[in-house]
Amino acid sequence: MSEVVRLTLVSHAMTDAMAAGRFPTDEPLNSTGRRQAGAGIDVGACEQVCCGPEKRTRQTADLLGLRPSTEPKLADLDCGRWRGDVLGGVLPAELAIWLTDPGRAPHGGETVIDLIGRVAGWMNSLTSERGRVVAVTHPAVIRAAILVALDAPPKSFWRIDIAPVSRTVMHFRGHAWTLRSSP
Repeated sequence: MSEVVRLTLVSHAMTDAMAAGRFPTDEPLNSTGRRQAGAGIDVGACEQVCCGPEKRTRQTADLLGLRPSTEPKLADLDCGRWRGDVLGGVLPAELAIWLTDPGRAPHGGETVIDLIGRVAGWMNSLTSERGRVVAVTHPAVIRAAILVALDAPPKSFWRIDIAPVSRTVMHFRGHAWTLRSSP
């Protein structure tokens, strides 16, 4: 049997933007998020730890006792001019386009398809390695990774719910990613 890459994706803890239903900026964790991450989760032993470049991923990793390197490909979905806005402040027609057409970004940022491509590229870079990798990142990045592992259509992106400080585990065994668990 060939060696396995075990990838554990950890979603960052709660922020004020998440609690208020706002599109994220580079905000820190709020008090609830600090408690969530401080309670810890078991990510097991690992050879490599990385996180997205935003404050909320770095703070979550620190509170989990991890010392990650920053990986730009784990950055959150770029919501362009909607950053900091509440959902209700976005034109309903633009929001409908964004939620139903993964190739469109009416906010001027990144499309869901672009995000999936970025995450797929990062995941492919891990396949030549062996061992355990932990990545602290964003719900959007984890959704994209699940779609890559399942070879699911981009239109399924918004049907996946990722909770704060949750773990999603995947394995790569020589030819394809598999979704091991998503507690």
